[in-house]
Amino acid sequence: MPDKARWSPAPGATALITGAQGFIGSWLAQRLLDEGARVVVPRRDFPPDSRFRTEGVEERCTVVLADLQEHESLVRILNEHEVSAVFHLAAQTIVGTANRSPLSTFEANVRGTYNLLEACRVVGAAGDPIERVVVASSDKAYGSHETLPYREDFALRPRFPYDVSKACTDMIARSYAFTYEMPVAVTRFANIYGGGDLNWSRIVPDSCRALAKGERPVIRSDGSPERDYLYVEDAVEAYLAVAGSLDRPELRGRAWNAGWGEPLSVLDVVGRLARASGRDLEPDVRGAGTPHGEIDRQFLDSRAIREELGWRPTLGLDEGLARTFAWYEQRLS
Repeated sequence: MPDKARWSPAPGATALITGAQGFIGSWLAQRLLDEGARVVVPRRDFPPDSRFRTEGVEERCTVVLADLQEHESLVRILNEHEVSAVFHLAAQTIVGTANRSPLSTFEANVRGTYNLLEACRVVGAAGDPIERVVVASSDKAYGSHETLPYREDFALRPRFPYDVSKACTDMIARSYAFTYEMPVAVTRFANIYGGGDLNWSRIVPDSCRALAKGERPVIRSDGSPERDYLYVEDAVEAYLAVAGSLDRPELRGRAWNAGWGEPLSVLDVVGRLARASGRDLEPDVRGAGTPHGEIDRQFLDSRAIREELGWRPTLGLDEGLARTFAWYEQRLS
């Protein structure tokens, strides 16, 4: 990967990561800490079982009590901790929860985003600009398209609450880049999997939990919905590549896809996970069609991030699933 396309923090540089207590955020925080950065984490809740806490990431971070819906506290944190890089990963990320609780989803995902971006703008206007801001959108922001794979120039056509919330996040972030010339970029990543995801409504962690118990994994669709899958450490590398792109003014305001570009059915992924686990267990298919609120088929064209930033995924699905199952097996034993 070209050096110019990957951000490597200077020793002692301060990065703020929202959502570091979550699955992907904990891996990103660990990576930046290992590279010598100081990591500041706003926290409202105290998830006791998170990888962030159980694997010692939390004790290496500067944790501050804050709510992303409180603008003034965000300004204070950015100023007091002299933050130079912001990674905004905090969100309500579960489609079913968004369908049941759209208000709290919009509050967390939309209001939390504009509050943080406005805080970054205010701090910059006062003379101490943030050097880079990376905002996590989602492949779900594209909505349903007949033509696949998704390209970054596709229209965002969401229909359901979660998808709409991520599309709003996406557009708000890019509006700050173009209107205020802020160093902001947006990520639209494939389905990310790996050790540490404790959202059991997702197919990979739920199937790992079942297999670790010697039980058949349950599929709540008919197994046909197709997704693009990306191992979490490859996703972290993509975040660093996008962060590095912000040193180039002409790339600010861009959205970047990252995935393998290979659509895989739920049935295929669960079958390969069962083989990786060494358990000869057939999935228990209980659904019919695609669950309400979900998009039937999604995968990404990631040529832009490969060709312009030099990023590409390195861990194939079978090895990634084997590593992932090993984490859950150890955790749940």
